[in-house]
Amino acid sequence: MTRARSRPSFATLLLALLLTGVAAAPPPRLGPADLQAHVVALTAPEMEGRGSGTPGGDRAARYLVDMLTRAGLRPGGDGGTFLQEFPVAVIPSLGPGSALQSTGPAARMLVAGRDWLPHGGSAAGDVTGEVVFVGAGDYAGVDARGRIALALAGTATPSGPPRPSRLEQLIAARRAGARALLLVDDTLPAVATTAAPVAILSGTVTRAAASALLAGSGRTLDALAPVATGITARLRIELVTEERRAANVIGVVPGADPALAGEAVVIGAHYDHLGREGDAVYPGADDNASGTAAVLGLAQSLATTRLPRTLVVMLFSGEEIGLVGSDYQVRHPSAVPIERMVAMLNFDMVGRLDGRHLQVGGVDTGGSFRGLVGAAAKEAGLDVDLGPAGSGPSDHTRFHDAGVPVLFFHSGSHADYHRPSDTADKIDAAGMARIADLGRLVVTRIAGGPRPVFASVPGGASRGRAAGRPGGGSSGPSDAGGAFLGVGADLRAGWDGVRLGSIVPGSAAEQAGLQAGDVLVRLDDTSLPAFSDLRALIDRHRPGDTLPLIYLRNGLDRATSVTLGTRP
Repeated sequence: MTRARSRPSFATLLLALLLTGVAAAPPPRLGPADLQAHVVALTAPEMEGRGSGTPGGDRAARYLVDMLTRAGLRPGGDGGTFLQEFPVAVIPSLGPGSALQSTGPAARMLVAGRDWLPHGGSAAGDVTGEVVFVGAGDYAGVDARGRIALALAGTATPSGPPRPSRLEQLIAARRAGARALLLVDDTLPAVATTAAPVAILSGTVTRAAASALLAGSGRTLDALAPVATGITARLRIELVTEERRAANVIGVVPGADPALAGEAVVIGAHYDHLGREGDAVYPGADDNASGTAAVLGLAQSLATTRLPRTLVVMLFSGEEIGLVGSDYQVRHPSAVPIERMVAMLNFDMVGRLDGRHLQVGGVDTGGSFRGLVGAAAKEAGLDVDLGPAGSGPSDHTRFHDAGVPVLFFHSGSHADYHRPSDTADKIDAAGMARIADLGRLVVTRIAGGPRPVFASVPGGASRGRAAGRPGGGSSGPSDAGGAFLGVGADLRAGWDGVRLGSIVPGSAAEQAGLQAGDVLVRLDDTSLPAFSDLRALIDRHRPGDTLPLIYLRNGLDRATSVTLGTRP
């Protein structure tokens, strides 16, 4: 949730809008139609894909608060609210000290915001030097060392070769020894959209501004070959930042048994998704409006039951950008301490059962889980595949790593995973309700039985999470067997380049040494200005292909190679 002074009034208005026309409705029952209604609400156009720290993500959080309030749960977040806020991004913007001007007899000051803008990922500082024009990035015929490079940005005409991406041009300027790079473009990109950090001063200038810089040299952009212009300029970069925040939504049903109420069973799901990329919105019906709907249904059903142990409902944001919300909750537990959590049940993608076996992971992390889940599944009429591991690319991993027994419910991957086609009309609502019913049986038995004995059972990715859409690894229409890189997308800031939010354990990305926070720039012969470019590239390759990779870490470029694995 974006922190701003006007936020309390905005939140109040938003909550009022959500409540309009529904305040008198009774709490939904645990049934297919009711769960599907939650999926439809969470994938509505105004949710805009529920990106963490976005207005759409805020709207989704308010919807969840409304549902938990109406179900009678007590707030389990910060300051007596249902919300636990945490930072998800730092957004740069133009600082008052930024300036660009030519020097000498024809000195001219350019206006920031009209004539030029700094890049959000630029280094800060002040540099004065000769301007050298390098075309679209041709440093072969000109010495750029210690100078300010001026290059043409954008994409060439369809008949011409593609020009390097912005990040590739920044890397080239650094390698050539330039102290700064100015890109000439028809439009000025917003500072926040150029926030991938590269260790060089940089910005974008309009064509008119570039011509103004060159005034007095007797040269124009249209007739200019790579050359030292003889014009000196001064560039000063200062950026200011704003913290963008999201929130976990947490509710509590107190336990009824005084001897056990101090302990808690946690049921959780992440409600965030990928948001939007340009004009494409990722509704995330199965991933993970389905799991969120199942948990809401369980909360509404179990709130009236009063189990012996306390029930804590946790709906996480920040999962898609690296399990950020669940990590924050584990490090800053808001409802009950970690040591009093007897189990954590995680529902992630439970909307595509469609006659398949349900996957339940983590059954060896709690001493009684395997038999308990098997018996409950038989009672619920579900065929289940039981997996031992308590870690994988979803929120239960953070709890397992903190010593909490976990169970992970997942109905399987599909070709719509991390794509705009993951829509509410494709949800198997009856199957989702059966999975929620299984969850009800398991929660009820854990809440009233002996405390499960924790066992650490680490494991790799049990599915292709954090790899299908941007980030890398869906092989197109096939659920499994295609090329797989094994990275999770981080869409927090909407940068160019492919910023990594998470790395799948044991994947090709991990073996290549990639880390969360790295920014992929070029893979094989393809620039990667956006996540969709990475997905399309992976789709064109096979497992076992070895590809050269250029990426950024802490503003510095690195080169390696990656051998693609097989999609789980």
